[in-house]
Amino acid sequence: MAMSSSSSDTLEKPKMTHRQVLEALSGLLLGMFVSMLASTVVSTSLPVIVHDLDGDQAAFTWVVTATLLTTAISTPIWGKLADLFNRKLLIQIAIVIFVLATAAAGFSQNPETLIAFRAIQGIGAGGLAALSQVIMADIISPRERGRYMGLFGAVMALATVGGPLLGGLITDTWGWRWNFYVALPFAILALIILQKTLHISPLAKRKVSIDYSGIVLLSGAVSLLLIWVTLAGDSFEWWSLQTVLMVGGALLATALFIVVELRSKEPLIPLSMFRNLTFTLSVIASIATGIAMFGASVFLSQYMQLARGASPTEAGLMTIPMIAGLLLSSIGVGALITRFGRWKPYLIVGSVFLIVGAYMLSTIQYDTNFVLVSVYMFLLGAGVGMTMQNLVLVVQNTSKPNEIGVASSGVTFFRSLGGTIGVSLMGAALASRVTELMTERKDDIMAAVMALGDKGADVAAQLQSGALPQVSTMPESVRVIIEDIYAQGISHAFLIAVPFAVISLLAIVFLPNKSLTNMTTSERIRASEADLATVSVPEGMDVLTATGSVRVAERERGSATGQDASSGSLDSRG
Repeated sequence: MAMSSSSSDTLEKPKMTHRQVLEALSGLLLGMFVSMLASTVVSTSLPVIVHDLDGDQAAFTWVVTATLLTTAISTPIWGKLADLFNRKLLIQIAIVIFVLATAAAGFSQNPETLIAFRAIQGIGAGGLAALSQVIMADIISPRERGRYMGLFGAVMALATVGGPLLGGLITDTWGWRWNFYVALPFAILALIILQKTLHISPLAKRKVSIDYSGIVLLSGAVSLLLIWVTLAGDSFEWWSLQTVLMVGGALLATALFIVVELRSKEPLIPLSMFRNLTFTLSVIASIATGIAMFGASVFLSQYMQLARGASPTEAGLMTIPMIAGLLLSSIGVGALITRFGRWKPYLIVGSVFLIVGAYMLSTIQYDTNFVLVSVYMFLLGAGVGMTMQNLVLVVQNTSKPNEIGVASSGVTFFRSLGGTIGVSLMGAALASRVTELMTERKDDIMAAVMALGDKGADVAAQLQSGALPQVSTMPESVRVIIEDIYAQGISHAFLIAVPFAVISLLAIVFLPNKSLTNMTTSERIRASEADLATVSVPEGMDVLTATGSVRVAERERGSATGQDASSGSLDSRG
């Protein structure tokens, strides 16, 4: 198998000692921790934040989707910049952008300001996602990378599990604004450590072309679609002139985007990849996974606080079953696939778990036994864990070595984009259902408020403001009604994810069952690397994925030749 020049350089460069690698990785790991912590720490406190800023359900949804959208679209740009400029400087700039935007969000006085800073935060997050993977490929050869991927996994697990719990505790103790400041000391430390320990040899710069037209058109198409989904049925009718203009504009921008991508030298999304049936079906399946993953993380915290009256700290603890399902299934199924080389049964089971989990969550009420809710969350988390990373692996298995990076990043790109649109759809469904139920139960609410006497004035004012209510502070008689309304609204939102999960199952069933019998741990490592970075970096991703020639066991070769067996890599079709 012919290797690229960048790949050869990586294999021939002087080997760093274990201590040198750990020193170089320390700042990188801390930067990733800052990014993930700043994102997860606010997840449980968002209902409180949006309430205090007098924001409604649409504002709540946009606080989330603004970050997802800018992260997805900016990541490939950072990847291209990595081929032009000093990568160490770029990742330091990404950290500064991310943390300053995060800190500024803590000073927000209204939802619009918060959404704007969250969008800027997503730009920094895109840089951290792209550059951390490329820099790791710069300093560690593929054969040594397995020793250190466990550290990345540990950082992800710590931030994923600890972030929501820490965020809830901070909100209940010092106030939600401190959630945006908690990452500052870690970021400053990361910048200092990166400056002292990260030493990257300058690479030969290549001429790159950034697809500005594609970026603008894709951003415009998705933004128009999200704005339409958010406002339709509230600010204007579903069938109206505004709908025609927004949907028509989104379709026109999408058509122009396709034309531009087909003609671009280095497109944002190489559409030629869709000629590969495995890639196309994996993209379709990944969209449902993105909707389940992002939708669950956003709306389960709302359910805990608005439908069960939990505090932010309690909400963080109550969502642990979903996180446990995700981590356990991802690690367990990954080990099984590595050992036995069979992937399709696990993906099918995972997609079934997605359907069952999403459907069961669409049945929850404010008083549903929490043991059952925990089981439903665990199933959904397990479905995400079994499908998310392994869909990337399946794509890698059928891609040419020099296309593994762009194919992997394509799947994760569409998953993020699908998740962004899915969260908007679920948020719109939730807002519509809550408004409908508030109107239906207006008499019950008024009767409960009137029974409170003078104390009912504050409750009535809160409900009439249109902002998200703070349910835990309401009197029992009113709280039960509001909890019931929001439980029905949130369960209605989860129903949106069910048809997408069914489509995901169908796509996985029709995936060509290419054997992974020669797959080794190194391939799974590369799958997780590419899954972390939604990025197409031609040079960096060549280094990351195309140099992993691995030795096949002697019993499979028949003799010990001492040569690298390229047939044992992902390019092998079994």
